[in-house]
Amino acid sequence: MLKTRIITAFVLLGVLLGALFFLPPFGWLAFASLICAGAAWEWGGLARFAGARRATFAVLMGAACLLLGAVAGLASDAPQRPVGLLGFYGVSAAFWLAVVPFWLKHKWRLQGNASAMLVGLIVLLPPALAMAHLRAVSPLLLLAVIAAVSIADISAYFTGRAFGRRKLAPEISPGKTWEGAGGAVVGVTVFGFVLALGSSLAITSTPLIAGLVPLLAGFTAVSIIGDLFESLLKRQAGLKDSGTLLPGHGGILDRIDSLTSTLPLVGLAALWLAI
Repeated sequence: MLKTRIITAFVLLGVLLGALFFLPPFGWLAFASLICAGAAWEWGGLARFAGARRATFAVLMGAACLLLGAVAGLASDAPQRPVGLLGFYGVSAAFWLAVVPFWLKHKWRLQGNASAMLVGLIVLLPPALAMAHLRAVSPLLLLAVIAAVSIADISAYFTGRAFGRRKLAPEISPGKTWEGAGGAVVGVTVFGFVLALGSSLAITSTPLIAGLVPLLAGFTAVSIIGDLFESLLKRQAGLKDSGTLLPGHGGILDRIDSLTSTLPLVGLAALWLAI
């Protein structure tokens, strides 16, 4: 299984880097829309949609991402600032910061097809649009966000294995610990400061340190929330993985769970900084 996971990881990395740096804007938007459609198909499995409804939901989500991204100018070689995405990012931020913590605490379930579709739209469409938006800002920015999420996951795993004692959410994801979460914060913080050094920022200034550390810690916390949210839905659906598309890694949702919560927030920050 470890060998399979490693091979799949290298293939995914190659596909991602190739698409990220060589596809034209429309091609990248189509790539993000395809990921959105695949994730929506798996979401339909978590929500127990019937076959036709599940397929329809996946197709509509992919089409919506492609259409909205094109309307926002993300398919153009000279994109404008996509202010039209502000509402999508705002709803996503409110969902992850104000709703999901209570969802995890009370362990709510997806109830009814309409509500499951609405939640799926909020969870999946904004991060797919953010993929296209952030790549238009800078491919390196999007790559840094993806890398930060991966570092959080890896740091949490190894720190938890070595020092984990106190369970973070035993009824949702028994393997996660508070020590692992702390390790994730440390890993992402170190990564953030390395990037800051590489960008020639004066990271020794007290105001920058005072602002950067809590931002990186908050980013890590939101990534963990995204992971826990998908873990809860899988547990409630009686599934180990969201899908079987990626050998050794499960499904698309299993790979992007933390990105669903973090990408829209970074997209929101990018829009705000561009004002």
